[in-house]
Amino acid sequence: MSPRPPTIIDVATRAGVSKSLVSMVMRDDPGVSPARRSAVLAAAADLGYRPNRAAAILAGTRTRTIGVVVDDFRNPWYVPMLDGIRAALAPHGLRLTLADTRANEHLGSSPLDDLLSLRVDGVVLAAEGFADAVVPADVPVVVAGERATVPSGLDVVASDEAAGGRSATAHLLELGHRHIVHVTGSGGPAAARRAAAVERMVAAGVTPVVVGDGPTAEATGYEGTRRALAEHPDTTAVFAANDVMAMGAIAAVRDAGLRVPEDVSVIGHDETPLAGSPLVRLTTVDPHNDEVGRLAAERLVRLIGAPTPDAAPLRLLVPPSLVVRSTTAPPRP
Repeated sequence: MSPRPPTIIDVATRAGVSKSLVSMVMRDDPGVSPARRSAVLAAAADLGYRPNRAAAILAGTRTRTIGVVVDDFRNPWYVPMLDGIRAALAPHGLRLTLADTRANEHLGSSPLDDLLSLRVDGVVLAAEGFADAVVPADVPVVVAGERATVPSGLDVVASDEAAGGRSATAHLLELGHRHIVHVTGSGGPAAARRAAAVERMVAAGVTPVVVGDGPTAEATGYEGTRRALAEHPDTTAVFAANDVMAMGAIAAVRDAGLRVPEDVSVIGHDETPLAGSPLVRLTTVDPHNDEVGRLAAERLVRLIGAPTPDAAPLRLLVPPSLVVRSTTAPPRP
């Protein structure tokens, strides 16, 4: 028979304190002296004690957990954003719990509802499709990233996606490209980048060619670029809505017997780990998603501690920056 797991009473006995004081330490109550806190934490570590989170929930205390809703764990866009969130939560001793909109689709389960059922202290909403979401008034929610629709009254922290679209397009125009294809997909960030790219091309006297309306995935980038090259053989540059689509665009260019960047330049968006790979060296736009995540989490922590919400929701935009590598060059004469 396996040994009985240690209880809060065992910790209290080992530390020489009361059970209620152990409980105060476990919920990070500021009313505990540093010496007693250290003694309790040392006893808990010696015994291998873990607080009973379910009991804390039933007791109505805070869970010290922040929920994050994402669209798809496979999307590398989330990697730096989650790093930023973790960095902001660490000083406050808050843990992070993830929910993916696709993970429990077969159960008809909402990831937001799943997190709320765990009594999280707040939520970072980094996914589409929650315009009509109903959130309890005592659970702060901050939206991270540009979204096609945002629940009313919520703060939004996002990269300036329009500025990113303009920056990518301006780079190609400055290199001398006049036959540019924009390969895009659905969702708030893609829509903002698309509108800005089209506006910038029109202003430069360039006729925009835009293809793609499905998921912002590698296959969409490949198929859109393949079709565009067949229909517009004079194409000299492709701006893909994100780095994953840019991978598909590069593959389509090479499968057409062309070279990157000698025949067709390719630029992406998001500065994912893919972009900096020595095999690719993709020119891209860095939306600074680590900063988006950090600011969103810091805002959420502030809202959790605020006695009353601000009068008006906040909208904070992080400026992007261009990262030039080897997949873009001037068009051939």
